[in-house]
Amino acid sequence: MPFIPHTEEDVAEMLASIGAKTIEELFDEIPKELVSDQLTGVPPGLSEMEIARLMMERATKDGFYQNFIGAGAYEHHIPAAVWQITTRGEFYSSYTPYQAEASQGTLQLLYEYQSMMASLTGMDVSNASMYDGATALAEAALMAVRSHKTSPRILIPQTVHPVYRQVVRAIVSNQNIEVVELPFCTECGQILPESLENSVHEEFAALVIPQPNFFGVLEQVDALTDWAHSRNAFAIGMVNPTALALLTPPGEWGNKGADIAVGEGQPLGIPLSSGGPYFGFMACKNELVRQMPGRIIGRTTDLDNKEGFVLTLQAREQHIRRSKATSNICTNQGLMVTAATIYMSLVGPEGLRRVAAQSHANTLELVDQLEKIKGVKRVFSGPIFHEATLTLPAPVAEVLSKLKQKGILAGLNLQEHYPEMGNALLVCATETKTADDLHNYAEALKQVLS
Repeated sequence: MPFIPHTEEDVAEMLASIGAKTIEELFDEIPKELVSDQLTGVPPGLSEMEIARLMMERATKDGFYQNFIGAGAYEHHIPAAVWQITTRGEFYSSYTPYQAEASQGTLQLLYEYQSMMASLTGMDVSNASMYDGATALAEAALMAVRSHKTSPRILIPQTVHPVYRQVVRAIVSNQNIEVVELPFCTECGQILPESLENSVHEEFAALVIPQPNFFGVLEQVDALTDWAHSRNAFAIGMVNPTALALLTPPGEWGNKGADIAVGEGQPLGIPLSSGGPYFGFMACKNELVRQMPGRIIGRTTDLDNKEGFVLTLQAREQHIRRSKATSNICTNQGLMVTAATIYMSLVGPEGLRRVAAQSHANTLELVDQLEKIKGVKRVFSGPIFHEATLTLPAPVAEVLSKLKQKGILAGLNLQEHYPEMGNALLVCATETKTADDLHNYAEALKQVLS
């Protein structure tokens, strides 16, 4: 956002309007002994040209890397118009209003966002976003337990993102909710429905079903959803929104569809930005809507038959529910949701499908080239989306370090979270990668391993 400084005339006019002679006079309530002298450690002011030069030099020191890391945060192309519109003052400075009439534009945008997310997930209703994907999953677990009423137990496969599992435990552990982790098939990388029949004997409130899972493998969502429903439990779909452009949405899984769908919205026009801010999404069936946390925006007409947008079902502790609130969520990631709404509007269904298809094709091509290198193998036989797990014939940490020196961020070392898998590496290629990028990665890995 461009910096537009006030002129001395502007400052003088503003001070005159409020009846102050100097800016210092605005802070005269601060005791003089607490007021600091001149800031000697602050360098003198620079011109716009000098600032631009300084920032460019500092950015250059970071270097430029080809990024093949996924693991829940993905480097997608973001059309320039997305953030050009998002950072307009009307959106950039607005806040989700407490009074519905305060900002019809913001409410309309959130209503459009909800409509798009409900369509993308195949669910009946979406809320106006969550903090991020991990907390959205935790809120879905709480929502399922509240709705189930008889069991405080949640089944979460080990194929769910390990950080997400940690967040869920941190949020629900003090609410007498038991989180049961399910092992996966080490050959195909999936949760096998037949294995659940033999290992799960106690009642549970919900089964979390990732699609794709943390390893990039596609789960047997239809069978898992039907299995959860056969045990009188809810099915929680944890999905990648980009993948839904190609895959069956959670609302159509199995015979009845998943009951709740959550995920990380970062792939929808949000830059990586060193880890955030991102936003989470949540959608559900109509039967569960009153247990959904956060806000829902509704559309109505007034007495003059004019269309208007309103906050509805805002079951928060700041509102009338108080102690009966479904969650203590107090806002949403409004700016991120604005960007995601604009992104989805610009690329459209066909554009999102092409993004997903190209990402998938690039990953298959990358894996094919890497597997031609001696000692590099795919870990799992199950079908994948745009991420894959490989084993290397050398310690992954050393390989990643050497590839970084060549300007390549080659993937995520799985040693910390899955030490039993040995020298395992999680790689990802999105639509941003060219044929040359994939070839250069393969050649660089081949050199490092040899």
